[in-house]
Amino acid sequence: MLDTLLKHRSIRKYKSGEIDNNTLNTVLSAGIRASTTGNMQVYSMVVTREEAIRKQLWECHFKQDMVLQAPVHITFCADFNRFNKWCEQRNAVPGYDNYLSFFTAAIDALLVSQNVCLAAEDMGLGICYLGTATYNARRIVDILQLPRGVVPVAAIVIGYPGEEPVLTDRLPLEAVVHYERYTDYSAKDIDRIYADKEALEQTRELLEINKKETLAQIFTDNRYKKEDNVHFSREFLDVISQQGFMNND
Repeated sequence: MLDTLLKHRSIRKYKSGEIDNNTLNTVLSAGIRASTTGNMQVYSMVVTREEAIRKQLWECHFKQDMVLQAPVHITFCADFNRFNKWCEQRNAVPGYDNYLSFFTAAIDALLVSQNVCLAAEDMGLGICYLGTATYNARRIVDILQLPRGVVPVAAIVIGYPGEEPVLTDRLPLEAVVHYERYTDYSAKDIDRIYADKEALEQTRELLEINKKETLAQIFTDNRYKKEDNVHFSREFLDVISQQGFMNND
């Protein structure tokens, strides 16, 4: 498993082969062994194999080809719907219609998603996270018929890899690990931490293509623009409220 972790690659091209039910169930079973808050398991996984539904999801995920190529799409949801119904049927009054409960369930769902990904890769499958699950959450709610108390927070595709891309670069440990207390970054720290990433040939090519001075500008001006962030934040907050998680009374 350690070797699987260290060799993780996001796969964006897939072979046409299906995933048999035994393999898929093993992967999903690994998912539900993830840690959860209070062992409530306030999450759900919606497994989509039907092509017609995957095509609708493909549109939600900005029409990325891998969503149609991979035979399995999984949407991970923060889900208090099931837990609330259990409480009510057992003469208990649930108080989980608030943002903290949403965040608790979202954490559970993300922990499960990582277990699923690790298990899939360990069995020779490829995966790719789809960050767009939160961008178009309202549409995904409709497509998957998610009831009140359920919000999509992540999605992945799974299939047999049709490529073996090089490992993506990562910042050094010192960039993300703090010992005992958080140590803020000086200007020199930032220069040192990002030096290798900024020196990559891929970075040079990106700067030429996008006609930018720095790699940071590609993120702020092209990939994750402020206006887009604000727009999708509002949309997602609306979905969280619509699904019953914004009670502040």
